[in-house]
Amino acid sequence: MIKMTFTVRPDQGEPSEFDLGDITCEGESGSVGSAGHVPDQGMMIYLSIPLLLDSIRPLFTGEKKAVSFVGTDTSFRLDFTRDRKGVVAVSAKGAVLGKCTPEELADAVLRATGELEERSLSALPAAGGARRDLASSMERFRASMT
Repeated sequence: MIKMTFTVRPDQGEPSEFDLGDITCEGESGSVGSAGHVPDQGMMIYLSIPLLLDSIRPLFTGEKKAVSFVGTDTSFRLDFTRDRKGVVAVSAKGAVLGKCTPEELADAVLRATGELEERSLSALPAAGGARRDLASSMERFRASMT
């Protein structure tokens, strides 16, 4: 089981496509997050989520068996490896956080993305690039699941 959480950091002034935020990834063997590190590992969250979706999509299409995600303007990294049976291991700093099916991974990422959209995305300009990038990445991601 994998659970993802995406958050926007408070007190950044007017909402911006470049707002900093954090990702937390939890599994049965541990958890990791971008918050609370020195140096800071917060990322431009609205730009990082489409990057995450685009980074893991090749696992679902069969193009790749292993992919890495590094957020925008951060050193925070997650690694995803799919084995021959189709099980995906999610790792950080060489330690496996948990394992799941591709469908469970997709559900975890899409659920966290939906929650971020409900909480924060509506405050961004409707014509902004971050909203378009996220919509486009989600469309490609969902298409790869079929």
